[in-house]
Amino acid sequence: MQISGTALALIQLGAVFFGLGVLGRIAARIGLSPIPLYLLGGLVFGTGGLIELREVEDFIHIASEIGVVLLLLLLGLEYTAGELVTGMRKSWPAGLLDLVLNATPGVIVALMLGLGPTGAIAMAGVTYISSSGIVAKVLNDLGRLGNRETPTILSILVFEDLAMAVYLPVLTAVLAGVGFVAGMTTVGIALVAVTLVLIVALRYGKYVSAIVASEDREIFLLKLLGSALLVAGIASAVQVSAAVGAFLLGIAISDSTAHDATKILEPLRDLFAAMFFVLFGLSTDPTTIPPVLGWAVLLAVVTTVTKIATGWWAAKRAGASQLGRARAGTALIARGEFSIVIAGLAVAAGAVPDEFAALATTYVLLMAIIGPIGARIVEPVMRVLAGRKQRVQVDPLAE
Repeated sequence: MQISGTALALIQLGAVFFGLGVLGRIAARIGLSPIPLYLLGGLVFGTGGLIELREVEDFIHIASEIGVVLLLLLLGLEYTAGELVTGMRKSWPAGLLDLVLNATPGVIVALMLGLGPTGAIAMAGVTYISSSGIVAKVLNDLGRLGNRETPTILSILVFEDLAMAVYLPVLTAVLAGVGFVAGMTTVGIALVAVTLVLIVALRYGKYVSAIVASEDREIFLLKLLGSALLVAGIASAVQVSAAVGAFLLGIAISDSTAHDATKILEPLRDLFAAMFFVLFGLSTDPTTIPPVLGWAVLLAVVTTVTKIATGWWAAKRAGASQLGRARAGTALIARGEFSIVIAGLAVAAGAVPDEFAALATTYVLLMAIIGPIGARIVEPVMRVLAGRKQRVQVDPLAE
């Protein structure tokens, strides 16, 4: 029996969706983010894997682009302009420490591997930004949203997200290979755009919300998705980054409209974001992973320590206990969706060698697993350490 191209594409796409559903179920059962399993799924069916999904490559590619837009749009919807401004004022010292401690290891390893300046800049972003999605899920699952250290964790995540609004245009300019003047122009446009959006959101957010709002769910969805893709496309056309455009649109939408938009877009985001993770896995040749595995493990160990140090110091400044400081540090460990977004931009531009994709994939796989596990075991580990310390202090007196 001869199968037509359309039928084969539907079969492959159906298998991908069903497989992702199974992987997501497995991840939920073991208490981990599904991101590592989605990446592994892509590795299995991509270049050098067991089966190559040639019939649906075009669909997965455009779906992954939409996934990036929706990821950043919903991230922007989580914040109001006022919250961002307040968060920046409170968290900038911890945010700068976070940036230095966690971007530097990525730069060093990339240069040592010969990935060049472009690879170093991209890897800095991969190792720097925590996964706000994984962090939020872990805090909710463990019932820590009301803890004293949680506002400190969230303020650092806010700083990271705003830093991305500046970093992504820089990365886009570097990947495009534009000159210094053109690159600075791109960064300048991005900074002006961020400033204008914050001003507009603070003063006129209700009008922006009114434009996209609708009582009809279908109309609301179409206006939301249409405006997000339009803004992302225009931002990409002026070399500011589609992701930044979507993020800024999310910030400009406020109040109940933002809440309703989040509810209606979450299923779409999860679907298209899964396609993005699969695509990144598809573009990574599994045979390139063993040579960089040792470097990925080293990078994972170092940046686990640096994230813990960041959270510990920030929570200490906020007056948290030692246990609270440890919880803050381990909560920030996980890397995930935005690290892959950054790596995906670099790989799609063809500006980095194959080793970069392998290193980024392996690193994110490790950190997306280490993060939730670390957050869960930190309390019993701290209690054991506290008990040992107490025994050490008591024993000499007993003698």
